[in-house]
Amino acid sequence: MKTAYIECFAGISGDMLLGALVDAGVSPAMLEQTAAALGLGATLRVARVNRSGIQATKVDVLVGGELAEDAGSHEHSQKRLHDHAHEHGHEHAHDHQHSHDHEHADHPHELADPEAGNAHSHEHSRNLPEILKIIEKAEISSKARLLASDAFRLLGEAEARIHGVPVEKIHFHEVGAVDAIVDIVCNAVGLDALGVERWICSPLNVGSGWVDCAHGRFPVPAPATAELLRGAPTYSSGIPMELVTPTGAALLRALGCDFAEQPRMRTESIGYGAGHRNPERFPNVVRLSIGQSQDAPVLMPRETVAVLECAIDDQSPQVLAHCMQLALERGALDVMSTPVTMKKGRLGTLLTLLVAPERSAEFGELLLRETSTLGYRVREESRVCLDRAWTEVETAYGRVRIKRGAFAGVDYNFAPEYEDCRLLAEERGVPVKVVLQAAIAAAALQAAPSTEAGAIR
Repeated sequence: MKTAYIECFAGISGDMLLGALVDAGVSPAMLEQTAAALGLGATLRVARVNRSGIQATKVDVLVGGELAEDAGSHEHSQKRLHDHAHEHGHEHAHDHQHSHDHEHADHPHELADPEAGNAHSHEHSRNLPEILKIIEKAEISSKARLLASDAFRLLGEAEARIHGVPVEKIHFHEVGAVDAIVDIVCNAVGLDALGVERWICSPLNVGSGWVDCAHGRFPVPAPATAELLRGAPTYSSGIPMELVTPTGAALLRALGCDFAEQPRMRTESIGYGAGHRNPERFPNVVRLSIGQSQDAPVLMPRETVAVLECAIDDQSPQVLAHCMQLALERGALDVMSTPVTMKKGRLGTLLTLLVAPERSAEFGELLLRETSTLGYRVREESRVCLDRAWTEVETAYGRVRIKRGAFAGVDYNFAPEYEDCRLLAEERGVPVKVVLQAAIAAAALQAAPSTEAGAIR
């Protein structure tokens, strides 16, 4: 199986990953054509640089002949803007000075806020739907388009959660958005061109120190990066720099990387992508190794979950349904109800919550408050989960989104988005089950090579 291993001992940013792709063999001309075809007035500059004795490739996005990060800031040559997106319509300071501890700032921008009198008003910014339209029109493969769109959605959703606003209100400043669009789309094209079947990423060195964001001073990793790295293994080597950026984190998430140690593989090509700075005795690069993984049994990773249960026979089903909905909204991993027969033949409901172990007391309190139970049981179990990712398939009735359940590059399950199938069935006058079956068949056909290569035996 063609496998790629991304080593993030110096973190990762969008430009570092792009440089590693070129260094590993992706055609610079293809990426330059991709940047030009976006029609945003941006070009790429590819150069060989030295980072603490290691030769690496550096890729910069230019807007109007200048570095996009410099074009987006008026007085910063070394102090660059950090935030990738902000909610529109709130008052903020607009100096956006940056701490000297800052390291990778892929896509600088400023808040578009006409109410605050900022010259960079709303018409000079792009919101997420506008950016997704640009990506949709790009002449790139469907896989690259989906990857780029997913990365931007992840960026926007992370910022929206942090600021507590709808994702539609997140705006990217014009120059920063151009930098991010070109960076993410070119990365998506390069990643797709490699034809890798399984992506694996090392634990991420996030760095240390502080960054100055629009809302104040925050410790590394910055809020958007921390949000995107939830569940990923991270550490800090103590170097006072920001090493992982939101764009780098979003690309790893959109790529569906497994986070693990390097697998048994025969490496065929290696690429080094350089970051902006060249600190002494610290190779500021990301390393990408590509090769064939060795055939060996792969054990699916397990995670520990807390199971909370209580049996109730004296409460309305509507109230229990409300409690289940509250649990899901607050982050329960799963919620189930099972009909049971209790003492004296009374019919009841067994309510079961699966939650993160460290949150079991919080959800236990929810059960006591929202139901009539006098107590609940708690135990810890381990579970195995497939990696989940969204893709799209083309059917005779139209395009349908599919949720894939995969592991180690092998697709095991496909779940069509019901609402997509329902709408298509209504438009075409066919049963919903027919559209569902067509979507599953199209997904299975699309995934046939990887499924056959690693099917369960």
